Amino acid sequence: MTEIQAIQADIFVAPHATSAQEQPIVAALTALGLSTRVRMLPPRRGPEQLEWLILAALPLQAFLSGLGTKIADDGYRGLQKAVRAVIGGRGSVPDSVPGPPVVLQDPATGLQIVLDADLPEEGYQQLVTLDLTQFELGPVRYDRVQRRWRSDLDEARPR
Repeated sequence: MTEIQAIQADIFVAPHATSAQEQPIVAALTALGLSTRVRMLPPRRGPEQLEWLILAALPLQAFLSGLGTKIADDGYRGLQKAVRAVIGGRGSVPDSVPGPPVVLQDPATGLQIVLDADLPEEGYQQLVTLDLTQFELGPVRYDRVQRRWRSDLDEARPR
């Protein structure tokens, strides 16, 4: 059994997400050999509104390392296609309005990686080799101007 096949991914789905939105990420992770379990979150009321559509909780460093070695240079493409399909299948929301992102979260550290619909291919390429130990706080997002993954909270913290 390879490292990536031993990974359990818990997929948390926002109450307003459709099965058409959830299916691409589940299919992509399953195709990579991960064991997936889908859970619908109950509706929340109050100021803490959901900021994501799909949250995949899995050991991030093992997943990213396995993704990079299992499929070499094309490892990110299945994930990229799934994220775009998930966010693109928002229903009645116009395509010009960015939808809530897909978030990968490490259950042990709580570190989150935010995957937006328009994340460039370069961001996915960097993601499969990203050293997560450089981040203490999240969420981690791809900065299109600096062309790198970064955490605003880590950078704002006094040293």
